[in-house]
Amino acid sequence: MTSILAETGNGIWYPTILGILVVVSAIVLFMGSVYVLLGTNVGARLGFLITFTSLMGFLMILSLLWLTTASPLESPKGRVSSWKVVENVSDLAKAKTTAVHGQNTKQNRASATDASNVAAAVDAALITKVSTPTVTYTPNDNRFAKFESITDFMVLQTWTVGGSNPSFYKGEFNHATKYAVVEYCKTADQTQTFGLPPLPPECASGADAQKGYLVVQFDYGTLRLPPFVVFLITGILFGLGLLMLHWREKDEHAAAEAAKAEAAGPVAVADADEPELTKV
Repeated sequence: MTSILAETGNGIWYPTILGILVVVSAIVLFMGSVYVLLGTNVGARLGFLITFTSLMGFLMILSLLWLTTASPLESPKGRVSSWKVVENVSDLAKAKTTAVHGQNTKQNRASATDASNVAAAVDAALITKVSTPTVTYTPNDNRFAKFESITDFMVLQTWTVGGSNPSFYKGEFNHATKYAVVEYCKTADQTQTFGLPPLPPECASGADAQKGYLVVQFDYGTLRLPPFVVFLITGILFGLGLLMLHWREKDEHAAAEAAKAEAAGPVAVADADEPELTKV
């Protein structure tokens, strides 16, 4: 037992056992203390309803704040938007993604921002990844790889196709698919003269010539989907908690009215056949 608790790093103590202890302690101290305090004052059942409804309301407000920003480190997050390479072809007309056929035109040239963002995905796809003792890469990770280093190729041009800016008030809830087409080539081996500035890279020619096109798709991600799901679930539970408190209050009012009527005794009802007494 001592050896297990002494483990560090990725052992069973950290983060498994320590993580469980932190969660249990947080629940007991944060919610348990509030429930005990309310239970001793208003009763166990009503104290539980108040604690449950208050907790759901707090989580609903917290998840609403998570929706406004992605900066909190410990808030639930989905996938971050990014560019992902889907094809590597020598002829753009033969690409399986038909939306990019013939789109390498002047009017579709990518902006400087899109070109720089796509460049990171291009570098990661074309350079062969080498496994290390701590990180292992599969053949699928290198399915688009053709070069050993970033200096072995150069990007010639980048084009973008598709994309949209949906407006919620117009009933547009989803983005149109966005693609980028990147033309690249293998760089030629150059002899550098000592003392002179580096020569600009040039595409290899002849037998070493190697050109191609990468089809890159933009993944819009699901960054705010988890906090939205939390907001939806906690909002429903918060509404149910309020409804149960309302029902309990109605039952207490009905019981109080019944007790008051019973304490007042039976109500005397005049007989319709008896003549009314008149004052002489």
